[in-house]
Amino acid sequence: MRGWGGRSGAPPAPPRGGRAMAARLLRGCGRAAAMGWAPVLRGLPAAPGLGPRRGCGEAAGLRAMGFSEEQARRLLGLQPRLGPTRREAAAAELLLLGLSAEAALELLERSPALLRMPTERLRERAEELRRLGLDGGQLRRAVSRCPQLFTLPRRRMAAAVRLLREQCLFTAEQLREVLGSCPAVLLEEPRRLHHHFQYAYFRMGIQQKEMVRARLFRMPFGELRNRHIFLERRGLYQTPHKGQTQSSNPKLRDILQLPEKDFLASLALASPEEYEVFKKLLAREEEEEEEEEDRDALYTEEDEDLDSEGSKTARE
Repeated sequence: MRGWGGRSGAPPAPPRGGRAMAARLLRGCGRAAAMGWAPVLRGLPAAPGLGPRRGCGEAAGLRAMGFSEEQARRLLGLQPRLGPTRREAAAAELLLLGLSAEAALELLERSPALLRMPTERLRERAEELRRLGLDGGQLRRAVSRCPQLFTLPRRRMAAAVRLLREQCLFTAEQLREVLGSCPAVLLEEPRRLHHHFQYAYFRMGIQQKEMVRARLFRMPFGELRNRHIFLERRGLYQTPHKGQTQSSNPKLRDILQLPEKDFLASLALASPEEYEVFKKLLAREEEEEEEEEDRDALYTEEDEDLDSEGSKTARE
């Protein structure tokens, strides 16, 4: 028999390399069959513990893409009722981004909703992130850290990008660095994101370049505020006057990136106990301020109602 490229005997081994096979599988099972690889995939042994149809189909296809038998079992355990072509297509898209088989699997385990997304949407979102400047290693790291980028509504992502560019005035290069180091910034509600930026810019006197270098948005706003006010009340941080810099202040990078123990020992010169007491007192201050604001708002509404009633009575 000479049915395999003019040679007799066993069929050739399927092509190696996850990305190459991923590109083929993305074109569908029909195309794969036309290329002559369907018999090869059907001929591969089934993964242990899987039924014959499933093992010969999905598991074999996943192993041909570069997944090990154990990885294929883990992947098949996600969304068991999902059709095989959807599972393979989602995995293939992640491999085409440059993720390894293990990294792609871990991403799908953390966010199995990606398996239910149409392949076109996964591909379009990857292209949108590339247009923002993320490519190669940066894109791989971004989606690995924050798989929600694939499921984030487009309008929400566009609003965050527009705010960073038009209101926070980050350059295109700075935006690329922000997204590469802290992709979760795109998940933030724009109002909260703007408040985070304004606090660093106006209260702390930090310019955009230093924010990017220090990875400002990696630290939750509450912790940033705690550390800054603690330093400020201990006389170790002064807000610069407008248009000036305060060179004696600690570097933003140290405030943000030092572990709490090192932050207290080297910057705040305080004990953990002092910091814990301060945080409780600050939280109490915030509660009292909120209560006062609520009372002021209530009084304002009552005054408006009285004015409205008085005007009505005068007209009558």
